[in-house]
Amino acid sequence: MLRRLIVKRSLFAIVQLLGASIIIFVIVRLLPSDPATAILGTSVQEEQVEALRERLGLNKSIPEQYWIWLQDVFHGDLGRSWFTSNNVVDDLGQRLPATFELILLALFVSIVILIPLGVITARRSRSIYSKVADKGVFSYGMLAGATPDFWLGLVLLFLFWVQLDWVPAPLGRISISITPPDTITGFLIIDSTIQGNWAALKSALGHLVLPVFVLAFVYGAPLLKMTRNTVSRMLDAEFIDQGRAAGLSDRMLTRMALKNSLPPVITLAGVVFGFVVGGAVLVETVFSWGGVGQYAVQSIANADFNAIQGFVLVATGISIFIYLAVDILHYLIDPRVEAG
Repeated sequence: MLRRLIVKRSLFAIVQLLGASIIIFVIVRLLPSDPATAILGTSVQEEQVEALRERLGLNKSIPEQYWIWLQDVFHGDLGRSWFTSNNVVDDLGQRLPATFELILLALFVSIVILIPLGVITARRSRSIYSKVADKGVFSYGMLAGATPDFWLGLVLLFLFWVQLDWVPAPLGRISISITPPDTITGFLIIDSTIQGNWAALKSALGHLVLPVFVLAFVYGAPLLKMTRNTVSRMLDAEFIDQGRAAGLSDRMLTRMALKNSLPPVITLAGVVFGFVVGGAVLVETVFSWGGVGQYAVQSIANADFNAIQGFVLVATGISIFIYLAVDILHYLIDPRVEAG
């Protein structure tokens, strides 16, 4: 059953990715910019611009361009960046660990802090703290939903870096005065720990504090609200009343309620992961993080079609993979889930 689920979801994921690639390619080609002009500048002759457009294949129709690009993608070639002069695959490969380190840690912080907090506030739904908890969760959700991530990052930098000097300058993942560890996984905190480079570990953690907080604060709010609502609803369910009548402890009843609340929470966690990937684009720019998000912003500014397409395609593929993992987790939690 699990194998059937994985096969069917994987085939559907391939169709989704193919459809997304078409949309990505067409939208990028409709951008009001000319890569040839962006590369050569405006002071060159029109003949030189046309010659470069022909060399880049931009004078072909969009379907022809897409077919050529798709064939290259199937061979693992996302094209060459016109701005960095490197293969897009190499550029993304160098920058993906930085982005993954940021977004995975932000998601980890959100799950570890906000889901237990949601369970705690749900357990107190019948106590005098109920109204306070409701208002607190509601206020946090409204505040997080109304706060732009890049704006929050700038405000926190002004407060904790400019005014208080509590955090390092937003100039990358590690201070320039610190020797970075040798690359093993690409995750600085892991590589520093493995190699015992404690100065690099301290610097990397210091640089992670604010961007991780920004992403966790802005995008973690739905997890808290969903956890509290679903667990609270489960605690009012009939099977919980039966368990309470049978003499089960509150801890056991809460565990039962949480287990039955996991499917929607896991689904939302997958959605939040996709939002965090998108949110990292501007947050990385604010903190000069050097990940794929900052790379995407630079690519858009320079009309670097191949880099833009590569980034969006990879980000889409990551999101589709996460949703596939969510489906598998649903099945593992409740094997009654059908692969239909």
